[in-house]
Amino acid sequence: MEKDEKSDVSLSSDKEKGDQILSYTEQSSPSDSVHQVPTDPSTNEFFFFPIPKSLRHDPQRPFDFRWSRVFVYTFSTTFLTGNLYYCQPLLIEMAKSFDVSYERVSRIPTCVQAGYAVGLFLLCPLGDIFRRRQLVLGLVFLTTFLTIGLTVTRNVVVFEVLSLIIGLANVAPQILIPLVSETAPKEIRGFAFSVVLSGLMFGILLARVVAGIIGQFALWRTVYYTAVGIQAVVLVGLYFTLPDHLPKAATIPYWKVHWTMLVLAVTEPAAVQSIILNLGASAAFAYYWVTLTFLLGGPPYHYSTLVIGLFGLIGMAGVAAGPLSGRFVDRLTPWHANLLSVIFLLAFSGVQVAAGGINISAVIISCFGLDAFQQIQNVAIPNQLFSISMTAISRLNALYMVSVSDERLIHEQQLKIFQYYVGQMIGTTVGAQLFVQYGWRASALFGLSLYVMQVAVLLLRGPHCARKTWFGYEGGIGIHANDIVARENSVQESKSSQSV
Repeated sequence: MEKDEKSDVSLSSDKEKGDQILSYTEQSSPSDSVHQVPTDPSTNEFFFFPIPKSLRHDPQRPFDFRWSRVFVYTFSTTFLTGNLYYCQPLLIEMAKSFDVSYERVSRIPTCVQAGYAVGLFLLCPLGDIFRRRQLVLGLVFLTTFLTIGLTVTRNVVVFEVLSLIIGLANVAPQILIPLVSETAPKEIRGFAFSVVLSGLMFGILLARVVAGIIGQFALWRTVYYTAVGIQAVVLVGLYFTLPDHLPKAATIPYWKVHWTMLVLAVTEPAAVQSIILNLGASAAFAYYWVTLTFLLGGPPYHYSTLVIGLFGLIGMAGVAAGPLSGRFVDRLTPWHANLLSVIFLLAFSGVQVAAGGINISAVIISCFGLDAFQQIQNVAIPNQLFSISMTAISRLNALYMVSVSDERLIHEQQLKIFQYYVGQMIGTTVGAQLFVQYGWRASALFGLSLYVMQVAVLLLRGPHCARKTWFGYEGGIGIHANDIVARENSVQESKSSQSV
């Protein structure tokens, strides 16, 4: 009993020390403070475009929350995210058009993901420094203009360079999403945030379906002509609905945002574990969907672009399980939810290894299963990451409640998103090369090995370790979320008894 109390006190002490370290890195000295933002409302943006009167900043009339804006943001997020994934079901047609190999054409999605990862790291923090309305509109205009280049170029190198720049500039959704949590009332903030986030997830798969359907009945370039039109609609919609929110006057300096992310990435055991899991999960997701195009378009299936694109509908059915996965994770510790999901992902990946290139039923089963249990990971991994600074095990509070009053959560969310697309870049590159050089089974074994790696990383550190414990099963292996709450109550009781 005394040993348990000492362990609890140690856990509390570790947690307090970690909070002090993170708080220290986030405190701004006078020399680091951001410039004071003028309070006079602007009437123009980009020097000559008038801001609609109802959307101009007025300190006497703060912007209220409106569901109509949430749905505009969701629509925008869905179709802007699609810019990153239109190319995937079209890779075979692109290889024919550019007269290049599958290995060479697979660099296109790699360039998109690489650009996006860089954009998340460099451009997203600008939302705290510049007016977000102008930043979002400028980025959407830039991606729309550059997409025109994708429709006309006949050179694969130019196409790759444009894809890289479009990926870098296509971060407007990640600036729009936190706006919802800032303006929504506290009692519905989590739900409103989840609505916009679901738009992002559906955009990933809807882009494949749309590209596959259009690519079947028209030239693949028509997909990008369509993308130009959709982005133009998004640009006009945001122009008439996006309020002119001022940047935060007392935010962390630009360089310190990245420093804080670096501190989290190397000093927190739970963060390091989550980073490795997230990299592995996103790499496995990306490898599967990129190589699926080559698998279904070649022997023994020889499917059309339309059929390849429609496989995105199977993935969307798995994504639809998102709300159920959230409820599931709420009942377990994030560690156990991660372990259970990875075990099932390992099983479905085994189906793909065994028969993915032999029988289409194996592809359908693995496609649905991998996407469904990926959704559980998408909830469980950030739950584990955010547990560094939040005591409640709640999906809404941990994943969706990105509040302006807790800067650390914002940086952790940015860190997670950055990892996700770095993992996708790795999965796209390695998976495509293995498929082209050694066949479908070699790439499937690569995916399987990523899930084996995740199981090993999880088993190195148990669910109830103290904050600064790197290895072991300190605190036991209780499976239910209530076990964490009980342990935290025990820590508080021990702390109170010591103070008395």
